[in-house]
Amino acid sequence: MKRDRDEAEEEGNEERNKRKMEIVWQTPAHPAQKQDYVFHNGKRHVRPYYFEFVSHVNKRWEGKTIVDLFAQEFRGRSRDYYVSAVKCGRIQVDGENIPVSYIVKRCQKISHFLHMHEPPVMACDVEVLQNEPDVLTVCKPASVPVHPCGQYRKNTVLGILQAEYGLAPLYPIHRLDRLVSGLLIMAKNPAKADSFRQHIEAGLVQKQYVAKVVGVFLDAEVGISNGDTTLKGKAACTKFTRISTNGIHSIVLCEPVTGRTHQIRVHLQCTGHPIANDMLYLSDDVVNRSTLGTTADRAAALSGGSPETSCESHKEEYKYCSEDFSIDPMCTHCPNLAPNGVLLAVNVE
Repeated sequence: MKRDRDEAEEEGNEERNKRKMEIVWQTPAHPAQKQDYVFHNGKRHVRPYYFEFVSHVNKRWEGKTIVDLFAQEFRGRSRDYYVSAVKCGRIQVDGENIPVSYIVKRCQKISHFLHMHEPPVMACDVEVLQNEPDVLTVCKPASVPVHPCGQYRKNTVLGILQAEYGLAPLYPIHRLDRLVSGLLIMAKNPAKADSFRQHIEAGLVQKQYVAKVVGVFLDAEVGISNGDTTLKGKAACTKFTRISTNGIHSIVLCEPVTGRTHQIRVHLQCTGHPIANDMLYLSDDVVNRSTLGTTADRAAALSGGSPETSCESHKEEYKYCSEDFSIDPMCTHCPNLAPNGVLLAVNVE
């Protein structure tokens, strides 16, 4: 009987070691692949993957225990999770396993190995408008960030262009907010990117935005500066011109003279005509911004609205197989997502 138990335990250890060996830890150097994406109900999903987040100990972190550091600086997970992650080697210092009481030192490399679940975006294409030897011009759809940030790595304009068109490396010379759609210009080499940046800094490039706002906007050019708004400390100026109105909403041309965070959104709110689906700056919505932070995503989530709109996709649909969804025991997202069986799929080809 004891031998049977020993053999079963040995087989269990072998199976666990086999699963451990099958894990491929990705880094920012790993390119996005076409098979990484899953399309479902008009949204682009990314299959969960294992990723190594790397950071280096700065002055504020120095002298803290590894668990205190993560619990205080990265509050998206519980302290108990970080204790477990250190004990099982999912959090390492300079490539080595360390105890939970380990005190970090300046400039050390900290690795956090995670099972990544990227948020979905709309399934619209990133349309290539012009592909020149040094410059690429695309139409960025709403809901897709330009480059890796936060929880997004592959569900980005750069990731999609690399996976679907093999276009890499690319150097964005300007950016559009995640929720904004529009023309995006990227250089194909650092020299061209620097040339574009010099033109922008010299004021030789002008940007124009078109916004749908609440109410009937004034039928005249309107100029707003930060003296009339809450954008204190930095000069900010935007020119607005009404294009059309239906009596309920107006289409407005927005020309930022300067470029500050949320400048157009704040200035439009100042005119009494906020952007129609901007849950953070809609004057009719009572939103406690002190608890929401500064992002439209958080405001929309807590107010019950959505900053995104639906988008029909011509992409081939997928059949989902919930039994193929492999749950990572250390992942804080897997238990909630697994019952839906949404993120792993078999392509119908």
